[in-house]
Amino acid sequence: MEKGKVLLSLLIVSVIGILFLVHMNSNAYYVQAPLTIKAPPSNNKFNIVDASYSITPIKDSKHFMVSAYIDHRLDGVIRVISIINRNNLQPLYCVYCSAEQVCKTVNAEVQIHHDHFGFPYGATDVFCKGERTQNAAHVLITTDEKDTADHKVEYLPIKNKAVQETFKFNFTVCVSNLFGDYNNVLQFAQTIEMYKILGVQHVVVYKTACGPDLEKLLKHYETEGILEIVPWPIDQFLNPSSGWNIKKHKGDIQYYGQLVTLNECIYRHMYQSKYVLLNDIDEIIMPYKHANLAALMEDLQSAHPDIGVFLIENHIFPKTQFEESEKFKRAEWSNIPGVNIMEHIYREPSQKNVYNPTKMIVNPRKVQQTSVHSTLKNFGDSFRVPFNVCRIVHVRVPLQGHLTKEQLFVDKKVWDFERELIQNVDQTLKLCGFL
Repeated sequence: MEKGKVLLSLLIVSVIGILFLVHMNSNAYYVQAPLTIKAPPSNNKFNIVDASYSITPIKDSKHFMVSAYIDHRLDGVIRVISIINRNNLQPLYCVYCSAEQVCKTVNAEVQIHHDHFGFPYGATDVFCKGERTQNAAHVLITTDEKDTADHKVEYLPIKNKAVQETFKFNFTVCVSNLFGDYNNVLQFAQTIEMYKILGVQHVVVYKTACGPDLEKLLKHYETEGILEIVPWPIDQFLNPSSGWNIKKHKGDIQYYGQLVTLNECIYRHMYQSKYVLLNDIDEIIMPYKHANLAALMEDLQSAHPDIGVFLIENHIFPKTQFEESEKFKRAEWSNIPGVNIMEHIYREPSQKNVYNPTKMIVNPRKVQQTSVHSTLKNFGDSFRVPFNVCRIVHVRVPLQGHLTKEQLFVDKKVWDFERELIQNVDQTLKLCGFL
C-alpha cells in the first residue's frame, strides 16, 4: 500500500514537472533563435497601417515609411519606399512577418537616392534581406531591434506578392503632386479627356490639397473609375518646398516629396500597368506620328525591344499667347476656372546650349529608381524619342517670355482631336455641374 502511495506521488510530481516545462516553453517565443520571434496570439493582432495612409513615422527617428513591395527582380527582397533625413542617419532594422505571424528581424540596408536636390530629406529605398522575405505579409522599419516584441507599432502591408504577366491597364499616368489652392479645372479636364482619347485607362494623383472646384472634378473622375487619388499629407509631417531649388524654395523636402511619389507610383503599378507615364498635371505626352499611345509604343518597342525607359522632350506652349481667330474661345467655358489649352498653339523654340528636360514613358518592371526627368537605376538603357515622333504639349507660363508671337512655332496638334475632345469635356463639365 505504502509502495503504491510512493509511486502515485512520483507520478504527480512528474506530471507537474511536465506541465511546468510546457508552460515555460509556451512563454519562450520572445527568446528563441536570435532575431526571430513569434507574434502574440491572434487576439493581439498586428497594427497594420490602413491602406488609405501613405506616410508613417518611424518610431524614435526623423524618418518615415511610405509603402512596401516585394522586388522579385532582386531575389525577392522587401523594398520599403521611405523618406529619410540625410542628416540624422542611424542603424535601422526590418521586422518582417508572415501571415501566420512568425516574424524575423534583420539589419536594414538604406539607399538614399542621390537626386535629392540638397534638401535634408530624400527619397530612399530601405531593403530588408533575409530568409523567406517573399512569404512576408507585412513589415516594420524600426530603430531598435527590441521593438520587435511591441506589436502596437504600425506595420506596412507588403504588396506585389506575385509576379504578373498580364496587366489591368495598358497605360497609367502618374501625376506626382497636387497641393495648395490649385484650381485649374478646365486644363485638368482637357488633359484627362485627351489622355482617354490617346488610350490611357488609369490616372493617379498624389494629393495634398487643391481648390474647391478641382476637388469636385477629381471626385467625378474618381467615381467614373479612371482616377485614383492617393492621399499625400506630407505637410502634416514636414515643411515641404514648393520648388526644386533649395536656395529659392526653402523647406525640408523637394517639391512636396515629388521624387518619393514618382517612385511609389512605379512600384504601385509594377504589375498593374504595362506602361507608366511620368509627367506633371499640365503636360500631355502627345504622339505626333501615331494615332494613339498604343500604336506609338508598339513601334518604339519593336524597334528597341530591350529599352524600358523612353524619354520624351518637353515643349512649352505659353499660356500668354492666344490663337488669333478665337476659334476655340468658347462662351461655354468662359466661367470655368483654368486654362483652355486649345487657345494656345504657339510653341517656344528649343534653346541652343540649354538643357531641355524630358518626361518619361517607362516599363515599370525595368525601373529601380527614378528622378523627375530621367531614371536613376534601371535594367537596360534609355532611349530619347525623336521630337517629330512624340513630344510633350506643356501649356504654362512662358520660359522665353521675351519672344514675340512671330518667333514662336505654330503647333496645332491638339486640334486634330477637337470634335471628340470638346464633346467629352463638355459632358464632364455638365456632369460636375459647371455647365
